Amino acid sequence: MSYAVRDSATMLRRNLKHLRRYPGMMIMALGMPVLLLLLFVGVFGGAMQAGVRTGAYVDYLVPGILLMTVGYGASMTALAVNRDMTEGIISRFRTMAIARVSVLTGHVLGALLRTVVSAVLVVGVALLFGFRPAAGPAGWLATLGLVVLLALALTWLAVAVGLAAKNAEGANLFILLVQVLPFVSSAFVPTDTMSGAVRWFARNEPFTPVIDTLRGLLLGTPVGSSAWIAVAWCAGFALAGYVWARALFRRDPAA
Repeated sequence: MSYAVRDSATMLRRNLKHLRRYPGMMIMALGMPVLLLLLFVGVFGGAMQAGVRTGAYVDYLVPGILLMTVGYGASMTALAVNRDMTEGIISRFRTMAIARVSVLTGHVLGALLRTVVSAVLVVGVALLFGFRPAAGPAGWLATLGLVVLLALALTWLAVAVGLAAKNAEGANLFILLVQVLPFVSSAFVPTDTMSGAVRWFARNEPFTPVIDTLRGLLLGTPVGSSAWIAVAWCAGFALAGYVWARALFRRDPAA
């Protein structure tokens, strides 16, 4: 266990140092959620307010932007893992006397740190634009816990996709899903304002209960059953991604 912790810390330092080599990806992961926040509050906020009906639109919007922040961070991880895979460093790590789990854990821990920093930045900008959360200490702690759990879920899936994809273009499907699915959810408008099949899909897709739970925690409103559904989705995705990623990492590269 001590070797695994030590090796994981080494891999984490490696991933953090890579941020200096690929600053554009970090800027994208940090900047896009803030840009979306500014766009929807400053440009579309007046029109969207009618659909929300109660409260300021920025209060309604922030939970969805937090989810997209996690999604952008996971997308960055998928590309980083795929780059390691296609450039051959993963094959080299397989032959070294290190804890194998540390290679993947380093990517996951790096993604978690980036996600927390990005989420703090988003909340800070939102406060400047009128975001007024009603959460107490317990609510903020629960919000952080859910964001971290969601980050773990999407990041492990991203690691698996990065390992499985033959090139960066192959990882684009995951990136597309985590960046597009929030638009067909309760992130920007209530699902009851949607029509037909779109409303049904938005109510039942995985991101909607996560967003609804974050919104309830931040605004001090009841979360109901959405909290348990959100945790179940996140736990399921995290387990599936972890098992898939470990299986891909352990497979014979010549197979």
